[in-house]
Amino acid sequence: MQVRRWHKLLVLGLVVVCLLVAALFARRARVGSPVSNSARETRADNEHTPYAAVALVKRETIATSLSIAGQFLPYQNVELHAKVAGYIKHINVDIGDRVHTGQVLAVLEVPELVAQVDEAKAASHHAEEEIARAKSDVARAEADHVALHANSARLVNTDKARPGLIAAQELDDANAKDRASEAQVDAAKSSLAAARQQLEVAKANQQHYSALSDYTRIVAPYDGVVTWRYADTGSLVQAGTSGSSAAPVVTVAQVSELRLRIPVPESIAAKVRVGDAVDVKVQATGEHFTGKVARFTGALDPSTRTMQVEIDVPNPSYRLQPGMYADVVLASDSRTDVLTIPVNALQRDQNKTSVLIVDPQDHVQKREVQTGVQSSNNVEIVSGLSAGERVIVGNLGSYQPGELVRPKEATISANSADSE
Repeated sequence: MQVRRWHKLLVLGLVVVCLLVAALFARRARVGSPVSNSARETRADNEHTPYAAVALVKRETIATSLSIAGQFLPYQNVELHAKVAGYIKHINVDIGDRVHTGQVLAVLEVPELVAQVDEAKAASHHAEEEIARAKSDVARAEADHVALHANSARLVNTDKARPGLIAAQELDDANAKDRASEAQVDAAKSSLAAARQQLEVAKANQQHYSALSDYTRIVAPYDGVVTWRYADTGSLVQAGTSGSSAAPVVTVAQVSELRLRIPVPESIAAKVRVGDAVDVKVQATGEHFTGKVARFTGALDPSTRTMQVEIDVPNPSYRLQPGMYADVVLASDSRTDVLTIPVNALQRDQNKTSVLIVDPQDHVQKREVQTGVQSSNNVEIVSGLSAGERVIVGNLGSYQPGELVRPKEATISANSADSE
């Protein structure tokens, strides 16, 4: 009996000890060890530290550019008028026809002009005949003068040799006839000169009417396309002289090469130079190519404050058509191997420009900078930053200098030459 009692007491003691140990472990679990508390506090601090999107300061090429809508125009475009009034005898082309330099596009019928040409030819023949007659008169007058002059000289010499042999009246008559024949020669020569001048006038009239006759043929001044036709066979067309309101016969456009004309705003007009590269995308055809500035007006339009700039675009296949629009990206300034950051990293306050950087200890610091060329995405940093530093981009008002952040590199487009 005594042994059983001791056995029960031992079991009871073991149970009490187990309960005390269990209670001790439970208390420790509730209170927590110093090591676990420190880890928990660190984890809690990390969860409350804000993220910051950052970008690295890089060296690269940056360019400012401008996207402008331009329009294709014919390299040359002319309305062909009739120089003389008349009826359309033949018209050989219609809209859309391709023509070549010197090709006859239309022929006019002008009956009165034919008569004028014939009259001018007849006047020229008559003047030539008058010249021939005047030449004969000159020759006859000169022959008469030679004979009369010889007779007068002979009488004078005889009178000198034998004074009184020849009557004074006879000598006077011989001298008078000599002088009269000389005058006849001069008159004949004057008539010949007048006839020659008349011939020149007649030839000028003939050339004038012949030229007008040539204008009855309307020809293409260059290779191109007939873009409009205003007259049909039998139509009466008026002479397209200066100041008249006569309608043209056809319009011919040179489209084997086009002018792409763009209005450049005043802000970059002074920076445009002949030879500047441009990027062209045609909306209608989807074509994408590069070109160069060929010419510009050098003056602003007062009504739009823009300057007209042209790019020559070869169009041998006639795929591009006048009137089509194109998006033109014109580079206005460029810098190579310069420090750049994203535009949305800048803070502008009155006359100061600053950025927020993340230092090596991940604390935010404010830094003043000077900027240079700016594109749509990036901006040149002239001073204030070094390559490799991290700048915060976006939500700049959410951070304070000295604040601890968790930096995370942002995805920024590297295309610094996009259009504005």
